[in-house]
Amino acid sequence: MEAERHPVQTAAASETWHATCVSVEGRGALLLGSSGAGKSDLALRLIHGTFRVGGRTIAPELVADDRVCVEVRSARIGQDDGRLVARAPATLAGLIEVRGLGILEFPSETEAELCLAVELVKSGDPERLPDPAPVAIILGRKLPLIHVSPFEASAPLKVVLALLQTGRAQLP
Repeated sequence: MEAERHPVQTAAASETWHATCVSVEGRGALLLGSSGAGKSDLALRLIHGTFRVGGRTIAPELVADDRVCVEVRSARIGQDDGRLVARAPATLAGLIEVRGLGILEFPSETEAELCLAVELVKSGDPERLPDPAPVAIILGRKLPLIHVSPFEASAPLKVVLALLQTGRAQLP
């Protein structure tokens, strides 16, 4: 299953998305959902916690909230190796919306390589055993896609586990 998304703003090899991005060890997850779906809330729970996975302590970092600039970046000039890099627009860097409190400053990463798309869905909507390889297409690259109910207690851990299992974005 391929999820089609529409960016807020597009340039040749970059797009600005109404989304949120968090990273784990430099690997970014793009949180997708309509306004009020829980993107910022899930990100806040991710960046506030630490997770023990396989004997390691994982501490997710904020990259961007509300708007995410996504661009294609290559390791070498003239080579399209499919890397998608996410960052916050300069005016929103280090800021996150905390519903009921306002816009707050948080430590953040400058950028992260996108490795996962997370579509936020209503509780009970995610399939128990989903299609083994759903993808989201972003700037012509395929990203592994998971569906998560953002307000479930296990949602942050599900995002961390999925990020640790994913590879890089791929050209179709």
